[in-house]
Amino acid sequence: MDLSRAEPETALVSEDGDRELSRRPPQLIPPFQRPASRVIVRRATDYQKDLEQIILESLKEFQVPVRGRTVLLKANLVGLDPLNVMNTHPAVIAAARECFLQLGAAQVFIGDGPAMDRDTEAILESVKLRQFIGPLQHNFRDLNLDNVVRVPLPTRASRLKELYLPKTVLGVDFLVSIAKLKTHHWAGVTLSLKNMFGIVPGGCYGWPKNVLHWAGIDNSILDINAVARPDFAIIDGIVGMEGNGPIQGTPKPAGVLIFGDDPVAVDATGCRVMGLRPERVNYLARAGTLLGNLETKKIHQVGEKLESVRSSFSVLPAFSKLVE
Repeated sequence: MDLSRAEPETALVSEDGDRELSRRPPQLIPPFQRPASRVIVRRATDYQKDLEQIILESLKEFQVPVRGRTVLLKANLVGLDPLNVMNTHPAVIAAARECFLQLGAAQVFIGDGPAMDRDTEAILESVKLRQFIGPLQHNFRDLNLDNVVRVPLPTRASRLKELYLPKTVLGVDFLVSIAKLKTHHWAGVTLSLKNMFGIVPGGCYGWPKNVLHWAGIDNSILDINAVARPDFAIIDGIVGMEGNGPIQGTPKPAGVLIFGDDPVAVDATGCRVMGLRPERVNYLARAGTLLGNLETKKIHQVGEKLESVRSSFSVLPAFSKLVE
């Protein structure tokens, strides 16, 4: 795997407004103009059983438009994790990759830019991703060291005016966030939208990407997703994390996988599975104004009923207001 540092390339948007890459930014639509979203909650008791079948059936229900297209699975690979507790489990990543290929995707890459450790290779070894995927040289993209493109931020939720983002992320046809069901010691929860922090390259901004913290985590989440909102979201909630997440919390079996093409609605549903109130998560409440649907009346939730899969995730005292 080539982990050499790449140099910045041309701007994403030229002076006359023409995009130099094919991927377009998401539409920022207020909720009263946005149609209802659909979210599927599936029961999945462990990482050994029927994962491909569960994921494939769910993707087919959404008729994901990936035939002949390139797909990037943006996994949550925070740091060294030999027990597979804090990262997206490699079994879920591998099963999702196989399912997108079965649905006709031309290429399916896996990528992340880990924040807690500079050695991405060591992280991949710690989670044993090769044992699930096979050779990674042509299948994995280290987003910390990818070629980058300058992206003006249309929302300006934070003080940042632009970001350099990986060309791989901005160049694929279909972007998927595969997050972990976790609490977060600064943001409350870390799900599909927060997972997009990992596309900000450490090669430009250092580790652990403190520019985003200095600009405000909640605001940075909004800005990043305003230019790179996932086309689809999958949350690995088979075993989540509660308490002092995202890296020092306690494993919390929840036994679910959550799917949807609106990451805000997926994250809101994830919160409700955790027994938390999404409208009290600062960045989610604000994302519900332009990036997706937050309210239950605008989410058509199918599969398992929330009452049958809801778990009570503990949070740090600072986020006690999130508990229903």
